[in-house]
Amino acid sequence: MKASEITALFNQFEAAASEFQGVECWSARELQHLLGYSKWENFNKVVEKAKESAENAGEKISDHFPDVRKVIDAGKGAQHEIDDILLTRYACYLIAQNGDSRKEQISFAQNYFAVQTRRAELISQRLLERERVKARAKLMETERKLSGVLYERGVDNSGFALIRSKGDQALFRLSTSQLKRKLGMPEARPIADFLPTIGIKAKDLAAEMTSTNVQTKDLRGLNPIEREHVDNNLAVRQMLMGRGIQTELMPPAEDVKKVERRLESEKKKMLKNKK
Repeated sequence: MKASEITALFNQFEAAASEFQGVECWSARELQHLLGYSKWENFNKVVEKAKESAENAGEKISDHFPDVRKVIDAGKGAQHEIDDILLTRYACYLIAQNGDSRKEQISFAQNYFAVQTRRAELISQRLLERERVKARAKLMETERKLSGVLYERGVDNSGFALIRSKGDQALFRLSTSQLKRKLGMPEARPIADFLPTIGIKAKDLAAEMTSTNVQTKDLRGLNPIEREHVDNNLAVRQMLMGRGIQTELMPPAEDVKKVERRLESEKKKMLKNKK
């Protein structure tokens, strides 16, 4: 295909996209013509094949191919309704994969929606990574405040490290050294840097509970505060177990520092490209 033809098709596909309940979608009736099908009956056969592909992939058909009615002009000012289908980006991708690849429009659509789908996955991944970085920063702040509270109640830095280690063992059912080996992390780094987001948030919740209860109960000294922190981690563990989340089976995550640097680098590149 010529560059001008690719540009024209790209603009047509972009213009045909709309938003329904916050989801980007395309009208099957419009996509029919964009893909070079003159008859709805022929195009609908491709749609049915795409539905089968979605179902085989474990997707819910109604999530990607909801039936709707479309009003069209019938001439002389008259209008009538016809059947239509709203198609998500994923549905369009499956239709393109099941279409007649001899058609240039189908060949273009296969690549267009593959790229679009991949872009959505990348955006979703970046959002999840940002959430993890934010959770790690929140835990650091919570532990900083907790350290201050404990210092005022007779617990020094070494005592705080011991309390935190005991809490981790209660939460993950593994000692600090066992957990670090499991996560494949350097000995000198904090465990939370290699935990998945839910693990980080679990530690944060337990630390927040300890900070609150130490002040509410007016606890002082290493032993009573250690017991409080262990109990809070056990409570968080029990809550997670009740929802089918086994903390010691959590998979290791990428070094959060690397994730943070990558996100910051991408941000700088985007700002540079906008200039």
